[in-house]
Amino acid sequence: MSDGDDSAALWKVNRTIHELVKDRGYQVADEEINMSLADFKAQYANNGGTVDRNQLNFFTNSRTDPSNQIFIFFSDEKSVGVKTMRKLLNILEEKNIAKGIIIFPGTMTSSARKVISAMQARFRLEEFAEADLLVNITHHKLVPRHEVLDPEQKKLLLERYRLKETQLPRIQLADPIARYYGLRRGQVVKITRPSETSGRYASYRICF
Repeated sequence: MSDGDDSAALWKVNRTIHELVKDRGYQVADEEINMSLADFKAQYANNGGTVDRNQLNFFTNSRTDPSNQIFIFFSDEKSVGVKTMRKLLNILEEKNIAKGIIIFPGTMTSSARKVISAMQARFRLEEFAEADLLVNITHHKLVPRHEVLDPEQKKLLLERYRLKETQLPRIQLADPIARYYGLRRGQVVKITRPSETSGRYASYRICF
C-alpha cells in the first residue's frame, strides 16, 4: 500500500472509530467525523505524506458520566505483541483510564491477546484491525438500527413480556455489531427494522 493509499485508509479508519465512540455515548467533536481527506492529511501527515499513527491517539469522556473515559490507541506495529500491549497499559494506568481500544494495521499475536484476558479484571481492552474499521458497518443499508438497553430498560423489557434472559434470541460476543457497540455478556440490544404493515417493528437480542 502506498503512502497516499495509507493516508486515505487511515482517514476512513479515524472517522469510523470516532463514530463508534460517539455511538457508545462518548463525547466526540463532529469536526473529527466530518473531516475531509485533505484536512486529515494536513493535520496528521508529515511532509512525505505519511500519517503518524501516534498522532491519532485520543481519549474522551462519556456524555453522561465524566468519570467514564476511554482511550483509543493506534499502533504502528504490524504484528502487535506484548511490548505494545504493555505500552498501552502504562498509558491507561498513568491516565487512570479503565477502558482502551487498540487499533493496528496488521495482526495481533496470541500472546498479546492473552494480555487482554489477563488484565480484564482491571482494564477493559478491545482490539480492532484497521481493515475492520475501513467501513462503518452500522451505515450499511441492510443493517437495521441497534440500540443498547441500559440495565433498567432490560429489566422492564423482561417484566413486560414475562421473559427470562434465556428466552431472548442471542447475539454472539464476536458478532461485528456486538463488537462495534462493545457489548458485554448479558447486555440486550433493541433492533428496529422496517415493516410493510406496521411501518417498523422491534426485536431484542441478548449478548452471550
